Amino acid sequence: MIDFERYDRVRALRFDGVALELLDQRKLPREETFVAYRSADEVAQAIRDLVVRGAPAIGIAAAYGVVLAARALEARREPVDATTLAPAFDVLARSRPTAVNLFWALARMQRVAEEGADARRLEAEARAIEQEDLAANRHMGELGAALIGDGSGIVTHCNTGSLATAGFGTALGVIRAAYAQGKVTSVYAGETRPWLQGSRLTVWELLRDEIPARLMADSAAAHLMSTGGVHWVVVGADRIAANGDTANKIGTYALAIAARHHGLKFMVVAPSTTVDMKTASGRDIHIELRDPKELLEYGGTRIVAEGVDAWNPVFDVTPAELIDAIVTERGVVERPDRVRMAALFG
Repeated sequence: MIDFERYDRVRALRFDGVALELLDQRKLPREETFVAYRSADEVAQAIRDLVVRGAPAIGIAAAYGVVLAARALEARREPVDATTLAPAFDVLARSRPTAVNLFWALARMQRVAEEGADARRLEAEARAIEQEDLAANRHMGELGAALIGDGSGIVTHCNTGSLATAGFGTALGVIRAAYAQGKVTSVYAGETRPWLQGSRLTVWELLRDEIPARLMADSAAAHLMSTGGVHWVVVGADRIAANGDTANKIGTYALAIAARHHGLKFMVVAPSTTVDMKTASGRDIHIELRDPKELLEYGGTRIVAEGVDAWNPVFDVTPAELIDAIVTERGVVERPDRVRMAALFG
């Protein structure tokens, strides 16, 4: 059994019926501040600004954004239905384009709205989405840990822990579960530039759980693999296509190539809501481009010569043939391809 009191203590979202409070991940680890949001527009802006990030957490936040819109309609004594909520659904859907969990959560909330539900019923649905994600993460942790052998070193990328989900995490949940079972000897987290989710968030979470971890430059990963000290790369996902191609934080593809070259196993961990069977392959996944300033500036100060531009994709696609296992709460797809994915996800 996993001691969840020790390994599942961080929460990125909390809803009190009046406001959605988000742990501002832009300020971690120096400052732990919750910010209250009281409208769908404010929640959408928080998603765009990366106050909340991580595919499952984005979906949960968007669901609560719909609840806030419904409460505002009720306060004005206006009807709550799919038509009156349409502006909220629209603004939330436009907040981030790549993570499929966002659209899945909004579609689920829309189905409830179409049934003529009030704000209370919509809130119950949002809470169900949150609770189901937590249960899924804990189950994925067990399934993924079962694949990892004793004495393993693990490389991870970006942040896939409690900060990115309802709790426990996806890839970080597997690492937590495997460590609790005594299987993990070392964890290495890449910085994950340019937002430094590994530096600011992942190692902070592992420190809170008393799991020893080392931070490394993203570009050090291949050299680390060449030393023989690590055995798995374990990452999350923002969208998984029908053939197993996986979109995740920029830099994941390079890790997969290096892992294959050096004989490491590569695991993707994500809830089934991240699987998009309507997207045939990674070629069909829209890759978000963010503001070049994220590369050209640091702390609001430009560090690159004037006149230089930047290209800033925040995701890349890892081909299925480089993935050894996709772990979801429904089960594990080893050596994913179109046939194996369809067998589990239809």
